[in-house]
Amino acid sequence: MTAQEERGQGIRLEHLTKEFSGVCAVDAVDLEIGAGQFFSLLGPSGCGKTTLLRMIAGFESPTAGRVEIGGVDVTRVPPERRPTNMVFQSYALFPHLDVRGNVGYGLRKERLGRAELRRRVDEALALVRLEGLNTRKPNELSGGQCQRVALARALIKRPKVLLLDEPLAALDKRLRGAMQQELRELQQQLHITFVFVTHDQDEAFAMSDLIAVMDGGRVLQVASPTNLYRQPSCRQVASFVGAINLLSGRLERSAGRTLCVAAGALGEIDISEPHSTLAAGAHVTLAIRPEQVGVTMAPAGNTPKAIQGRVATSVYLGDRTYISVLVDGVTTPILACVSGVPDASQFYKGRMVWVELSGEATVIAD
Repeated sequence: MTAQEERGQGIRLEHLTKEFSGVCAVDAVDLEIGAGQFFSLLGPSGCGKTTLLRMIAGFESPTAGRVEIGGVDVTRVPPERRPTNMVFQSYALFPHLDVRGNVGYGLRKERLGRAELRRRVDEALALVRLEGLNTRKPNELSGGQCQRVALARALIKRPKVLLLDEPLAALDKRLRGAMQQELRELQQQLHITFVFVTHDQDEAFAMSDLIAVMDGGRVLQVASPTNLYRQPSCRQVASFVGAINLLSGRLERSAGRTLCVAAGALGEIDISEPHSTLAAGAHVTLAIRPEQVGVTMAPAGNTPKAIQGRVATSVYLGDRTYISVLVDGVTTPILACVSGVPDASQFYKGRMVWVELSGEATVIAD
């Protein structure tokens, strides 16, 4: 593939809507995906992400709205005439064809000469590192190899946009991690625009330039993995993206400081950011990640903000331990993540500990 052939195209969605029998699956989505980006649609099952992907591909017709690819309106253009190709979760390989036959199937209508067809197939197989498996049938391949065949079959058409509908869902955890890295490296090598659908936050974070979090057919937030984790825009995003503590409170301003008054025994928690757009007295949610919660066996030094509680659960994961702590006056346990714990058994159920919440928390308007 030449550099020009490899270059991806951007996508623009305007008020894209899809209804099925009066039920809104995608609700007036406005979205821009830059050329050459690895862009993920992240959300729970039934949130509309696959329907949105299928409208980009042309497999579903929008009820309303517009799809542009590379600055061209393709809303009513059939799938085969769009500069896209799709990799499905099931791989959809032909069981009676070998690897070479599956990969080259999409080129049959292009009337290529035998030598050119072989060259293109060999090129696609080399991209996904499947040389030497040409004559195997799908039932003779591993899950990861089947996934590579599906990728090669999609890439051989030289699309400007590659659409991937949870293609790693059927793989075991170890293989999924390896394939995530391979997909990311392949996208960076080809500069094709990837639009990737997943319900797995870790998967989206590992590969994406930008992530759109969806729920109820709407896009809740579009951000980089770092900003999505550190600055969720609403409670739905905060609770879906990673473990988190969500505490209700009220903003107060005092001597140039911004304070969030949390419920019960937690008292006033200093917030490092000014939050100038929120007025004093506003009801808010304080979003605190587990790694922003300190846990000690005794209050540290002269720190007045440490609060006593009792260990409810402790989960040891090797390099880190998740500890949930019951605090009087707080309805849900406070979850902490402690790294580098030499003996996790010290956080046994019922043990009295002290927790301290970081001022790096995010404030979300209710």
